[in-house]
Amino acid sequence: MSKVFIAGVGFTKVAEHWDKGLDQLMAEAAVKALENAGLSTVNTIYVGNMVGELLQNQSHLGSIIAEKTGLSGTPAIRIESAEASGAAALYAGSMDVLSGKSDAVLVVGGEKLSDGLPEEVSSAAMSGMRQDYEGFIGAEFYALNALLYKIYQRRYGEDSGIALFPVISHEHAAGVAHAQYPFKVTLEKVLASPFIAEPLRRLEVSGIGDGAAAVVLVGEKLSEKLESPKAEFYIEAATDYVNPFEREDPLRFEALRIAVLKVLRSAGVELRDVDFVELHDATSIMAAISLESTGFARPGEAGKMAQRGELNLNGGLPCKSLGG
Repeated sequence: MSKVFIAGVGFTKVAEHWDKGLDQLMAEAAVKALENAGLSTVNTIYVGNMVGELLQNQSHLGSIIAEKTGLSGTPAIRIESAEASGAAALYAGSMDVLSGKSDAVLVVGGEKLSDGLPEEVSSAAMSGMRQDYEGFIGAEFYALNALLYKIYQRRYGEDSGIALFPVISHEHAAGVAHAQYPFKVTLEKVLASPFIAEPLRRLEVSGIGDGAAAVVLVGEKLSEKLESPKAEFYIEAATDYVNPFEREDPLRFEALRIAVLKVLRSAGVELRDVDFVELHDATSIMAAISLESTGFARPGEAGKMAQRGELNLNGGLPCKSLGG
C-alpha cells in the first residue's frame, strides 16, 4: 500500500491580525510550507475554512489561495466541515495522494474570527449545529458545552478537575512563538473568571483570534527525492449525530472514538504506544470528553489525570504540548 508523508509545514501566529486579511494569512502559511518542503508547485490545493462566508462574506477560497500563492492553474478546492474543516481538508489531501492522482498536495487551513462582533462569531460557530433544533431555541455553542459540563459534573462530581485543562494549556503555551496567549494562569484565576454559561467560565474557553496553518503532503516516490525532513502521515475520519443530545451518550464523542481506532489500526500501533496527544479543545469540557472518548482516560478520569500531573510535559501522557 502506498504511503503519505508530510514534507513541509508553515503557520502564522494566532492573534488579532487587523492588518491582514484571511487570504493573506492563509497564503503566508502556504508559502512557508512550500519553502519548508523545497517545492515550488503542487498538483492540487485543498483549503479548510468554516466561516469565511459568514465573517468575511468570502467564498471560493480555493481559487483565491491558488492566486495568492502564485499557483493559478492548479486545481484548488475549499473544504468545509464545521470545526473540523482543517482536518477534513487534510483527509481529502491525503486521499488524493493515496489514490495516485497527485504526487504533492498543499493543504491550507485558516480562520479570521476578529472580523466579527462577539455575537457574530457566536452565530458563525453555531452554523455547524442543527439550525432547526439548537439554533431555533437559541442554544448557542457555549451553552451546549455548558450543558455537557453540567451532565459531567452530575455524573462524576463537581470536583472533576475539568478547570485544570486551561491551566495546562497556558503552561504548555508559555514560550511558544505562535501561541495567542503564551503565559501561565493559575487554577484560582480560572475559577475566578466570570461565567460564559454556567458552569463554563471565560478562561475555560479558547480565545477569539486569527491564524492559518499549512502542510505539504507527498507520496512515497516524491518523498525519496526531497531533502526536507519527512514524517509519515495517517489520518482517518468518522461521523456521529450532530446534536450531542441525540447520541447514545452525550459524554462520548463516538466519531472521535471510531476515527482514533481506525488511525491506530492503519498505523499499526496500540493506544498504549502513543507518547503524547494533541486535542481540539475549544472548551475545557471538550478536552476531557475527547480524552475519555478515545480511551486515553477512563470515563470521569480525565480531570483526575490532570490533577495528578499526568498530562503535563513531564507526565505519562503529555497533552496539548504547544498549548492546545
